[in-house]
Amino acid sequence: MNATSSYAYPQNEDLRKLVHFSAKDGTIWLAENRMLLLHVMAVAGLRKELINSVGLEHARRIITRMGFASGTRDAELAKKIRGQQNPIDAFMVGPQLHMLEGSVKVSPIKLDMDIALGRFYGEFLWENSWESEAHTQEFGIQKDPVCWMLIGYASGYTTAFMGKFVLFKEVECTGCNDPHCRIVGKPVDEWSDADQFTPYFETDSIISQLLELRTQVDVLRSSIEDQYRLDNLIGESPAFKRAYNLVSRAAATNVTVLLTGETGVGKERFAHALHDLSNRKEGPFVAVNCAALPADLVESELFGVEKGAFTGAHASRAGKFERADGGTLFLDEIGELPLPAQAKLLRVLQEGELERLGDDKPRKINIRIVTATNVDLECAVKAGKFRSDLFYRLNVYPIAIPSLRERKQDIPHLANAMIKRFSTLHGKRVEGLSDKAQQALRSYQWPGNVRELENMIERGIILASNGSHIEVEDLFPNPEMRNDDQVAIDESGNLEPSSGGEKAPVSEMFFSSNMSLDAIETLLIEEAVLRAKGNYAGAARLLGITRPQLAYRLKKNRGGEDDKSQAATGEPTT
Repeated sequence: MNATSSYAYPQNEDLRKLVHFSAKDGTIWLAENRMLLLHVMAVAGLRKELINSVGLEHARRIITRMGFASGTRDAELAKKIRGQQNPIDAFMVGPQLHMLEGSVKVSPIKLDMDIALGRFYGEFLWENSWESEAHTQEFGIQKDPVCWMLIGYASGYTTAFMGKFVLFKEVECTGCNDPHCRIVGKPVDEWSDADQFTPYFETDSIISQLLELRTQVDVLRSSIEDQYRLDNLIGESPAFKRAYNLVSRAAATNVTVLLTGETGVGKERFAHALHDLSNRKEGPFVAVNCAALPADLVESELFGVEKGAFTGAHASRAGKFERADGGTLFLDEIGELPLPAQAKLLRVLQEGELERLGDDKPRKINIRIVTATNVDLECAVKAGKFRSDLFYRLNVYPIAIPSLRERKQDIPHLANAMIKRFSTLHGKRVEGLSDKAQQALRSYQWPGNVRELENMIERGIILASNGSHIEVEDLFPNPEMRNDDQVAIDESGNLEPSSGGEKAPVSEMFFSSNMSLDAIETLLIEEAVLRAKGNYAGAARLLGITRPQLAYRLKKNRGGEDDKSQAATGEPTT
């Protein structure tokens, strides 16, 4: 497709709606990306300091790469908001955003592009370049073009949009006393002198050296102190480090450890870390959820059973304790253990031996017991639901695992690790979290702790488009959980109240998520139930279907769970 100087830009209302000012929390947003409103001369001063510190060439490389990164992010945005329009109008999001962001006025001279064939030729006129004005004010008229960040932006944007490296060159520049700035872009292999310009898009050698030195410092530091990271345990916050230090100290001993904390804080992961740090790490790690064991099978599951001990016991079988011999046994939800099983557990702790159900022969075992609970065991003791002698035996070395609310600075590290894991699991390539999504994660109160974060990130991976960022709507489907108290820019450049920016068309969001039709239906139904605050009749009205139709779909999608939930909540059927 072709566009010439007679080309008229599409209306930019769709772009203006993406810019929001939030006076409440002091942020500015371009869709999901946090922006800054800076004085041009302040940025020019920083540019001057950079040139004086590292020299012209290194400064140019750094500034060009900054622009390249910015352009890449805007290309992702362009595909979302105009992905269904013709390629020329979609591509023009970049020049329009460049103007909206206050960088330069862009006028197309010639544009010929074909994404499928990888063909691109673009020529644009620039006016009012902030970069040229700032540079010449500090350094005067130059021999070579000086719009480094703007060129980086154009190259980064077009490269991401086309899916191949497109190099833009500034062939005229007001910084060189030309009447205007003019740029030309085409695939890098079509430039005969490309090798003179591509180094500006590569990592700076000085920065590489500094990063190498930093790596060496990190290696030295790691030999002195722990890095507080295991395969499934990540954190840097003071609250996390306190718990981790207690775990690492206990690991060198055989002391019985009691892990306490809210549901979802990761008690099993701390127990696994304790095992991995101990001299038992080569032995088995066996985890048991005591609350999930049927009351009549608790003893046989934990301590084993001899053939003929009860009806159905056709063979002798070792229990969890014997399977953990030489390693670590983790008993989660220990407060749910029945009193008879508590008595047997106390004997194991005191004597180091057990008897299988239906057998009177004691068996010696060598295990390390780690227990966990999210209830107050002292209160359970007073209520007669937990043995006091067992409580004192388990409470020798208690470790309180902090909630996610107490370690919010760990959220970015946890989220990044989860994104890598779930991206691999679901075969998706995701660039990470958008700025707005990161802010939402920091401000959320996390009643479900790390487990809730894990579920939320997996949901975000599934909903995000390949090659894009996870956005706040992917994480928080309920609008009430998002802060949209913002103002936008109207056609005259004034601020006006707004309920937030617009996302890509719903159809594009679903098609790009690779979700099945059943999964989409389930997502819509659950969202309707959420908005109706659990009222199924109200949810049915939101979806435009009858209450029985909703009940049928819920039963189909949840595998019959709907009938149980109605019985529990007393939800009316009509």
